[in-house]
Amino acid sequence: MLDKLNIVKQRFDEVSDLIIQPDVISDQKRYVSLTKEYKDLKVLVEKRDTYIELTNNIKEAEEIIKDGSDAEMVEMAKMQMEEAKEALPDLEEEIKLLLIPKDPEDSKDVVMEIRAGTGGDEASIFAGDLYRMYAKYCESRGWKTNIIDLSEGTSGGYKEIHFEITGEEVYGTLKFEAGVHRVQRVPQTETQGRVHTSAATVMVLPEAEEFDVQIDPKEVRIDYFCSSGPGGQSVNTTYSAVRLTHLPTGLVAQCQDEKSQHKNKDKAFKVLRSRLYDMELAKKQEEDAAKRNSQVSSGDRSAKIRTYNYPQGRVTDHRIGLTLYDLQNIINGDIQKLIDELRFVENTEKLKEASEIF
Repeated sequence: MLDKLNIVKQRFDEVSDLIIQPDVISDQKRYVSLTKEYKDLKVLVEKRDTYIELTNNIKEAEEIIKDGSDAEMVEMAKMQMEEAKEALPDLEEEIKLLLIPKDPEDSKDVVMEIRAGTGGDEASIFAGDLYRMYAKYCESRGWKTNIIDLSEGTSGGYKEIHFEITGEEVYGTLKFEAGVHRVQRVPQTETQGRVHTSAATVMVLPEAEEFDVQIDPKEVRIDYFCSSGPGGQSVNTTYSAVRLTHLPTGLVAQCQDEKSQHKNKDKAFKVLRSRLYDMELAKKQEEDAAKRNSQVSSGDRSAKIRTYNYPQGRVTDHRIGLTLYDLQNIINGDIQKLIDELRFVENTEKLKEASEIF
């Protein structure tokens, strides 16, 4: 393991030198890539230092015990060795996970899209519940959310809502939320007290930089229209809303959240880039999942992934068979337990794949 960590240290030293070079700083794509690599390697280099310290402590303790001339020193050495040997296995597991190549998308910000599915008004209300759940979770993580576009439901909630999330490791944390979410509850409009099943689809798109996806302006039709959402008179009476249609793929992106046409156009292009990037990523994920038989990242965006059952107060994630009887806290944004379990399963799969390299 130390041999691999020494190679990491060597690369860390190279990257540390590269990111201060003027030609690298002037090349935005390369500079962004290297600074991300620097941050990832720094974590590993710090773990390497701890690993070396623990193994040195064990060697040092063994020598003192072997010498045996000072009873007090021997006793201290035994304690030191016990502590080091206790800490080493967990550290080794951490290092193994960190040595597995990270998905380059994981550090990206995201555009999240929530659409009401089957279930009429109740589906729109549920889409609104999901939006609030994610907004509260993002707030708890110190991430920023910013609405791009929305279409309100007739009885509350949203027919669809698109928003961006910026922060640390956003896509790596939220990517498992993509798929069909199902709710089982008695709707407010139901007079007979019958439980209905409704659904909403969540999409989590890694936010693409301009250098990730090149869009030919000639291949994009731009339409301007009056905003229909909230925002006062000026929003609703000027042609500030923007709709982009990517002619080769038929993908559409629109934004009507800002009063400025220019800002709406920038946001819409951001969404369009992310959708094009996500199309390619979905193909790759399907190929990877076919190779790996992955439980948690199949690339199938139409798969039913989670059920929120109100009468029983439970949330079930169908991919990993996890049921939590904590619906109220979860729907109020406390989804970390679900995310941790999904990441654990993915990391276990990755470790199995990578076991031959350790």
